[in-house]
Amino acid sequence: MMPHCAAHAARRAQLLGRMQAGAVAVLGTAPEVPRNGDSDYPYRHDSHFYYLTGFAEPESCVVLVAAQGEHAGRSILFCREKNVEREIWEGFRFGPEAARDAFGFDEAYPIDELDARMADILADAPALYYALGSGVALDARVAGWLKAVRARGRTGVTAPQTTHHLLAMLDEMRLLKDEHEIALMARAGAISAQAHARAMRATRPGMFEYEIEAELLHEFRRNGAQFPAYPSIVASGPQACVLHYNANNRRIEDGDLVLIDAGCELDGYASDITRTYPANGRFSDAQRTLYELVLRAQGAAIAAIVPGRPYSAIHDAAVRVLTEGMLDLGLLDAGKVGSLDEAIASRAYAQFYMHGTGHWLGMDVHDVGAYRDVASPDKPSRPLLPGMTLTVEPGIYVRPGEGVPERFWNIGIRIEDDVVVTDAGGRILSVGVPKSVTDIEALMRKH
Repeated sequence: MMPHCAAHAARRAQLLGRMQAGAVAVLGTAPEVPRNGDSDYPYRHDSHFYYLTGFAEPESCVVLVAAQGEHAGRSILFCREKNVEREIWEGFRFGPEAARDAFGFDEAYPIDELDARMADILADAPALYYALGSGVALDARVAGWLKAVRARGRTGVTAPQTTHHLLAMLDEMRLLKDEHEIALMARAGAISAQAHARAMRATRPGMFEYEIEAELLHEFRRNGAQFPAYPSIVASGPQACVLHYNANNRRIEDGDLVLIDAGCELDGYASDITRTYPANGRFSDAQRTLYELVLRAQGAAIAAIVPGRPYSAIHDAAVRVLTEGMLDLGLLDAGKVGSLDEAIASRAYAQFYMHGTGHWLGMDVHDVGAYRDVASPDKPSRPLLPGMTLTVEPGIYVRPGEGVPERFWNIGIRIEDDVVVTDAGGRILSVGVPKSVTDIEALMRKH
């Protein structure tokens, strides 16, 4: 077995241990998707499938059979057969035998045999775990397998009597990252940090946002990252007040702030970093004031990352700092919104800060896992545990409006880092890119 696939085998074993004795789990990977004509979009595997297998080829399926009595658990891969002619056009394929040995499966078969073999695999299994309700085609396929098993009823064979939602189980497993995953995410964070620093050094008034985006993409790929983890945001001037802006086609003007929200994907794991900096290398007084407010909010949020504390404490810490700053700077009128606690309770801050302070991060940039306490549904937020990985990204977005101080108009700022929860608190994975006003201005003065 390939050394890096031992982690995937361990996850399969963990899932098998959580399943009902003798039950069967089935999970396919993502399909190839046509782009136009005879061209497909660049292929990207399904995250849940890759989490269990480490296998990145399309047209693949994994089947797990939990141990029961004298029968040990089994892991079975279905994948494309070797095809030398197709490999000339499309590249290397493992084929079932090589994939079985390389990725540590007990058995492997051609994907064309999946339907025929599932009736045997499901015979007398007490339960079936699969992605319930994820698509009409999958539900119909599962119904076909169960019908084939029931057709053998006269011989005493029984079909699974219950079904379970497999993805919910995997979501909870994926929420806690192991050392292998954290190391990959730290490397992805380092590559993305280099890309952000490169973008800062390259920025000049008069450039187009897409020119800066090109610097990011160059650094991602130059360091081995396979994809951007999501469409990169390069937002200058008033566009920085659009949270998910990604047209990236505006000409950057002197005096603009540039907000970049971008991260790479490395070996299936995402990074997600945001930095905001002045295009001309120097913050104006108003820009500096709001920037340092957001930076203080991020510091308070990261300090709130302590094992055992609720996830919501991160957002609460950021909101308190931001709301107090909004009152002090006149963005919020205390005569209208009341005290700090009253302004927080009424969400008056949402005029300028309307999103959460972070999200889970992992194989997906907005990774899986419940934010509520699944063990205690009455609790609003789950406790933080070592191995959870998340972003911390407070911001402030000031659009022109009645009563809004004009010196702050069209300033949008967000600062985001990737953080893993440890026994000692939060450890930042996205180090290596300037964040303080002094360090940002110093970097840009050099270039």
